[in-house]
Amino acid sequence: MESIHCFSNGNGRHSRLMADLITEKLYRSNFFSWGRVNLVKATEVRSNYIQAIRKVDKNNIKPLIDFAKI
Repeated sequence: MESIHCFSNGNGRHSRLMADLITEKLYRSNFFSWGRVNLVKATEVRSNYIQAIRKVDKNNIKPLIDFAKI
């Protein structure tokens, strides 16, 4: 999902929503917290999120999963 980048600053919201829906509907699991803050504002948490996404782009999904579970 993160590799598509079809929106200049909205693909993340779409991807997070899809991840939440998949985990809720298919796995009957709780939603991810996604850092528990607004990820649109330029904060340290957003910076950590962006770093995790960049690692996904290099086929390392663990940092993003860890971030999402905070």
